Amino acid sequence: MRVSVSTTPLLSALLCAAALMLSGCARQQEPVRQADIDLTVAADSSLTAKYVFLFIGDGMGLSHVAAAEAFLSAASDRVGNAELSFTRFAAGGLVSTFSADSYITCSAASGTAFATGYKTNNGMVCVGPQGQKYKSIAYILKDAGYRIGIATNVSIDHATPAVFYAVEENRDNFYAIARQLAPSGFDFFAGSGFLRPRGEDGKGESVFAQLEKEGYAVARTPAELKKIPASKKLILLQEESRNCSALVPAANRTGKDGWTLADFTRAGTVRLDVDNKGFFFMVEGGQIDWAGHANDAAGVICEVIDLAGSVEIAVEFYRKHPDETLLVVTADHATGGLSLGNAGIPYELKPELLKNGRGKDAEAGFGWTTGAHTGEPVPVYALGVGSERFMGRMDNTDIPKRILGAMGVRGQF
Repeated sequence: MRVSVSTTPLLSALLCAAALMLSGCARQQEPVRQADIDLTVAADSSLTAKYVFLFIGDGMGLSHVAAAEAFLSAASDRVGNAELSFTRFAAGGLVSTFSADSYITCSAASGTAFATGYKTNNGMVCVGPQGQKYKSIAYILKDAGYRIGIATNVSIDHATPAVFYAVEENRDNFYAIARQLAPSGFDFFAGSGFLRPRGEDGKGESVFAQLEKEGYAVARTPAELKKIPASKKLILLQEESRNCSALVPAANRTGKDGWTLADFTRAGTVRLDVDNKGFFFMVEGGQIDWAGHANDAAGVICEVIDLAGSVEIAVEFYRKHPDETLLVVTADHATGGLSLGNAGIPYELKPELLKNGRGKDAEAGFGWTTGAHTGEPVPVYALGVGSERFMGRMDNTDIPKRILGAMGVRGQF
């Protein structure tokens, strides 16, 4: 697999080696020039974050991250944990994920906690167990004058992106969720498409007509993107001939697959940084979860590496604005019960057997306990201004509170 990322020289070398082992993860980009900033050193805690990136690896537990690191180490013919962009960050901790009605959460409930600071029942999008309507920090920050961006490699009306702009009792009400995107007034959206752009019966007003009325431009190719003024509110989507539910999985890319999550991250960063107002940018790697549901270790590894490449783009930005930028990388839950080790080959892990995407998980030493979500705490990694707030043990409801605290913005808590 070939991985479409922008990387530091070390990570680039590791990914090039990985590309020889896993066929498909898209083309290599030019490596990022290493600046004289140590990502393992905490920032000055007296500063205030002006630019905030929140990366959510959907379904990305500690074992998923470790699997990617172990694979990259094996790609360079050694045993160990090759660092990903975000596992080098100065601060780190663990996040509990349970919802209001279940120890094992869904993405809607956990996403609501990330977006609002409140627990809710599984399946609900910014609606509380008693019907309370919660306000996402994206709206709080928009009201405070910041620019807002939301990007994902799945559909933009999926649960995780939805919690930042919509309020809906059921995460599966895709049309009702999509209808709340344009009125948000947020500056940048990116995703594969809309699942029900004209409603369940196909007879509703088009979401695209609504976007046009609200002053949004829609771009589906890089050529179209170049023609749109930086001041214009924008949504990037796949070409209409492609799958509206997700971008091409990292494991399946050929180099002619349309947008990637890294493309969205770079475009969003450029579009949001146009007037010195500051911004909040949420980026979801949604297909880590899908690979976990499929019990596909190679797929998980490719998607985690793909997310790490998108994080590296934010690291580039951080290097230019180290006294104003905060990066937070975390997960809404873990998926699949992935283990690095199984009873078939005890005390062995052979990630190199996953080369070409044809190796069997069990033969490589990976194991799975479920095709659904699991309830263990997930990791959080932070870099930059306010990163010390993300050290130690915390709940998912703490994430938005600590982000607002790092930005010096009062919330609803």
